Order: sequence, then structure tokens, then C-alpha cells
Amino acid sequence: MVQLHPIDQAPPPGAPHFTEAEVAALQRAVIRLFALWDLSDQEASTLLGDISPRTFQRWKQGQTGRVGPDLAARLSNLVGIHKALRLLFKEKARGYAWIRKPNAAFGARSALDMMLGGQLTDLMRVRRYLDAQRSPW
Repeated sequence: MVQLHPIDQAPPPGAPHFTEAEVAALQRAVIRLFALWDLSDQEASTLLGDISPRTFQRWKQGQTGRVGPDLAARLSNLVGIHKALRLLFKEKARGYAWIRKPNAAFGARSALDMMLGGQLTDLMRVRRYLDAQRSPW
């Protein structure tokens, strides 16, 4: 007779782990950030790993949901990009506008164009670039 055994559902090593409250805070922060960046719902969906438009609408209405490791990493990187821009630019508007300006580091593409590649690594590349720009070394 076949028996079912519980499976350990712990996140894999190195995966970001956030509490429900932290996830809700990240979701609210990213919703506000996307408004400041003037993103369309489609662009937002792409940056969030192609979540459904319906899910994104629920987020905008304040309904949080489950977040897997990939989406948690995306949220974390987006907040990290925002933080780096705030540290690099004294004027908030310049930081918000920066994501749409062509950049030689991205082959004359904007950071937004780079991130809209849709891969988590695209977000990570922009974040690493900004972190390097604010480094004193």
C-alpha cells in the first residue's frame, strides 16, 4: 500500500525568506515605486516575473498573496535599486528619471529596458551596477 509522507517545505538554502508582514511591506513599497517610475501594468508584471495582471491589480488594492523565492528576490532587488538611486541622487526626481535614460553600461539601453528583459538576473545586473557606482572604491 502506498503511503504519503510529508515533504519538508523549507526554502532552499540561500533563498530569501520573508515574513508575511515583510512581504506585505515589500509589495506596498514596490507598488509605490512603480507609480513613481510611471510603469504600465504590463511593465510591472514583467519586472515581477510575469505575474498575472489580475494578481498585480489585487496587490494595488492592498491584497497580499504568497510570494515564492523568485518573486521575493525580485521585490528585494527592486527595493535595493530604489535605495541605491536615492543614495546616488539628492533630487528624487533625477533618480526616478534615471531608469529611462540610455546608459553606456547597458549598451546604450536604459536600466528599465535592461530590467524588462524579464529575468531576475536583469534586475540583479542593474542593482550591482548601482551598488558599484556608489562604492567608494
